[in-house]
Amino acid sequence: MQKSFAVAVVALVLPIASAHAQTFPKSVQKEAAQHSEEQKLGVPAAPTAAPALAPDASLEDRRKALNALFAEMWETRLRLDPEFASTIGDKRYNDQLTDYSVDAYNEELARGRDSIIRLGSIDTAGMDDQEILSKDLMIRQLVDQQAEAEFKPWEMPVNQFSGLHNELPQLVPRLSFETVKDYDDYTARLTKIPTAFDQISANMSTGIEDGRVPPKYLLEKVLVQVNAIATAKPEDTPFARPLQKFPSAISPEDQTRIKAAVLDAIQKQVLPAYAQFARFLKATYIPAGRTDPGVSSLSDGDKYYAFRVRESTTTDLTPAQIHQIGVDEVKRDEAEMLAIAQKLGFKDIAALRASINTNPKQHPQSKEQFLNTFRADIDQMRPKLPSLFGRLPKAPLEVEAVPEFIEKDQAPAYYDPGTPDGKRPGKVFVNTYDFEHRSLANVESIAYHEGIPGHHLQISIAQELTGIPEFRKYLGYTAFVEGWGLYAERLGKDVGFYQDPYSDYGRLETDIFRAIRLVVDTGVHSEHWSREQMVQYFHDHSGLDDATVQSEVDRYIAWPAQALGYKIGQLKILELRAKAQKELGSKFDLSAFHDQVIDSGALPLDVLEQRIDAWIVKVKSH
Repeated sequence: MQKSFAVAVVALVLPIASAHAQTFPKSVQKEAAQHSEEQKLGVPAAPTAAPALAPDASLEDRRKALNALFAEMWETRLRLDPEFASTIGDKRYNDQLTDYSVDAYNEELARGRDSIIRLGSIDTAGMDDQEILSKDLMIRQLVDQQAEAEFKPWEMPVNQFSGLHNELPQLVPRLSFETVKDYDDYTARLTKIPTAFDQISANMSTGIEDGRVPPKYLLEKVLVQVNAIATAKPEDTPFARPLQKFPSAISPEDQTRIKAAVLDAIQKQVLPAYAQFARFLKATYIPAGRTDPGVSSLSDGDKYYAFRVRESTTTDLTPAQIHQIGVDEVKRDEAEMLAIAQKLGFKDIAALRASINTNPKQHPQSKEQFLNTFRADIDQMRPKLPSLFGRLPKAPLEVEAVPEFIEKDQAPAYYDPGTPDGKRPGKVFVNTYDFEHRSLANVESIAYHEGIPGHHLQISIAQELTGIPEFRKYLGYTAFVEGWGLYAERLGKDVGFYQDPYSDYGRLETDIFRAIRLVVDTGVHSEHWSREQMVQYFHDHSGLDDATVQSEVDRYIAWPAQALGYKIGQLKILELRAKAQKELGSKFDLSAFHDQVIDSGALPLDVLEQRIDAWIVKVKSH
């Protein structure tokens, strides 16, 4: 039985957004993932609480009240975050965009505080573990949202990896276009883009006043991204993609009308909004950008980073502890890499790396070859899955190239979830930018991480779960989701893959990549490292191509602590697996362990540990 999460935090003193600070944090990625906030569509600032339950309310009445509250909160989320609703296949708000106004942000905080109180009033005595877990996770999520408000995330809503300018075009391929209404809703949504840019520009202006601005050099990258769209022809922008192929059910007359309407909206609404945002960046925002890459340069930077560390890792580890874990993991990986180098006839790791860098066979000869290598590795894993999991996802999986307009500053690969109904498959996006200099050695491990048995399997299974509230299917705790992805890389080794020693070396390269993150992320944000120190540490301890090193370093600067969850999560899952094997002996079943890890969706690591401990006790008793 789980101990219910404390509700005493309701007494938090919370900052309210200033009159012109206007957005709450929003993420459409990946990496995913992550991703989802809310839009104002007439929902009251402080919802009227449902009538209080009687002190002696029956279990059935309390259960109904809890489920009704979850359903209400879910519907509110869909209304207020129409982009999220669209991506999971709910088309009711396809003509809307998120409201980034100060009123919307304040109303969201007020709803959160109200929901914490309402949830806290429902006694879970007698309910099953999943019901108690759902309540605990929702309260935890709401409390974290309240705590985050102290750091005014709405004042820094843009960087080269995320922000409205990138999220909007990345949303387009995630939409489905089957009817005339789908296109008409899309046209209406495009006309709302100028307002959204006006709102986040106001937030950013407030950030300047409060001294909360990203590094200048990252903002210069944002300007390049914005201009790439602002200066394009309407038909060449990502927003025109739905016009490339119409469903056969749409008449030629409607196609002509729709095409004219969409291109007109892009020409008169979208492109001017991007152009105006570019002018704002160049004239006002970039000049105000900070020079120090670490968030410790902000007035509350150390406290902010500590919050981000807890959020990303769901642990109480300090930045200093995480830094040391990273150093230790780098040394462990390097010892294994040296053994492979010597087995291949090289005197040291540096010699092997130099050979890989100059060996044409270790680099793709075309973008399509690069993509096909990922596809082949995913295909070879498929037959192994039934022996590793009792439950497998129904959702299909595809591999595509990262869109050109963002590829230069993107990660080597990322996963984009499909819809729960399977109409839009999950996709592994592979960065083919500068493909000639990318290594084939680490493709196998990345394929397992982003595809199967990594993100696609875990996230798809979460979306397909039944008997739990909808919000549980879309939780995105970084340490769990990315920790599982990194664990999945290791799992490939357990089932006999990485037969090519170069590929096995590549597995260690991707693992040390995540260990290095622990060192350089804490280095820049807590140890006051320079960007040059980050880059040098990467080159000293990995053979990653320079394009990847440069974009990754900038990613950690833009997203403080986000990258810490990968290795911390992997280490925790491996620790729990070793514990279960030791305590259960012959009763240990790897497939059952995996199902137990992922059968409840993404979880904070402390909650996952509680569940695995309870499972061990249960298996022992049978």
